[in-house]
Amino acid sequence: MKEALVSKGPKVQIIDSPVPKPGPDQLVIKVVVSGSNPKDWKVPLWMDTTVNQGDDIAGVVHEVGENVFEFKPGDRVAAFHEMLTPGGSYAEYAVAWQHTTFHIPKQTTFEEAAAIPLAAMTSALGLYANLGLPQPWAPATEPIPLVIYGAASAVGSYAIQLAQKSNIHPLICVAGKSVAHVETLIDRSKGDVILDYRVGDDALVDNLKKAGAATGKPLLYALDAVSEGTSLANLGKVLAEGAKMTLVLPGADYSVVPEYVAHDMTSVGRSHQELKDFAYVYFRYFARGLQEGWFKPQPQVVVPGGLAGVQEALENLMNGKANAVKYVFRIAETEGVE
Repeated sequence: MKEALVSKGPKVQIIDSPVPKPGPDQLVIKVVVSGSNPKDWKVPLWMDTTVNQGDDIAGVVHEVGENVFEFKPGDRVAAFHEMLTPGGSYAEYAVAWQHTTFHIPKQTTFEEAAAIPLAAMTSALGLYANLGLPQPWAPATEPIPLVIYGAASAVGSYAIQLAQKSNIHPLICVAGKSVAHVETLIDRSKGDVILDYRVGDDALVDNLKKAGAATGKPLLYALDAVSEGTSLANLGKVLAEGAKMTLVLPGADYSVVPEYVAHDMTSVGRSHQELKDFAYVYFRYFARGLQEGWFKPQPQVVVPGGLAGVQEALENLMNGKANAVKYVFRIAETEGVE
């Protein structure tokens, strides 16, 4: 089978590899569409590795391993591949654990499904495992202001949708070029607002303080889906004593955050470690949300050429060209794929 490996640069090479076999509790999925994430170019840079970095799978079950009980060959599924292990989604066939695999509703396309796994799970973990906010099946009964910084990103957009189901309002959403996308997700009637970071840091901090004051409650929760540049410092200037904030990237300079603000990093890899049950439940909840229509995939851009398009997409991600979109690849478009 054809498989794309990613090195630092990013530099993508397409090679021939054997079709993987599933182990116990695993599936091998014939990949119809692969998604992509910013980590796909960042991890090779940080770790100087050359591996198949694809983690967002959408396709058809090819083979199941021992103990797999929910899925059978031919099922339409999406899955979150375990990061940095063999069998990634930048290939004709990929490997996933059954607890991070979910059925795709009939009306959901493979392109839409490929935009969900890693980013949506990051959002769920950030809101519920890290920040400890009320979950959708036990929604908030009083206002809980929440700052979502980078609200137009996939993680930010999925966080908004989950927060809506948890009745977490008002949402104070920070975005830039893609304000119009965020507007489709929030509920102004419940006090949700959007603040444009392009006004500059000082003005944004002032606006965050004003938005916080307008809620009549202290700002105690923030999900930073940017976690780069000045996002951390800006949040540190507006969060109240006893607040919690969670980031999505490692290596932050926490010296800009006051000691009275608790902080941590949301690691989506925990869904393959100690939070397997959490992931099992939420991936199936995403499928239900897709079926019912309240959970909407981040808009997709199909990059031509199948795996040959991965290079261009990762360069665009590195250069900040992806605004409120997910780059996805139709594997059948790859040269040499039958």
